[in-house]
Amino acid sequence: MSYYHHKIVFGNFNTVIKKVIALLKEEGFGVLTEIDIQQTLKKKLNVDFKKYKILGACNPALAYKALQAEDKIGTMLPCNIIVQEIDENKIEVAAINPLISMQSVKNNNLENIAKKVSDKLKNMILNLGNI
Repeated sequence: MSYYHHKIVFGNFNTVIKKVIALLKEEGFGVLTEIDIQQTLKKKLNVDFKKYKILGACNPALAYKALQAEDKIGTMLPCNIIVQEIDENKIEVAAINPLISMQSVKNNNLENIAKKVSDKLKNMILNLGNI
């Protein structure tokens, strides 16, 4: 089992990001953070890098349940989704698979929560289609 779910789609980079955010919302997630890696690396290191954004997404109800089961789980929140340009109009979207990351915690109460989060992120990826 992989530590991430992913899909390649074809379309405009910014349009794909908007679609990802909309699909996350349909799955009950909000995007708390958006990190533009291309811009950050240019500013901090003066290097050129491909279009690459990290979206920090959270499903409040499931995050609350996870925090009740394990108070240090906040170290693994929010769920990260990356959107990166592989080639012109060829975009990869990948999301963390919480089932894998939660295995290191050794708390059986988190398994069902992690499965729900994983399923929701996988549904978002599957529903992407070409933009």
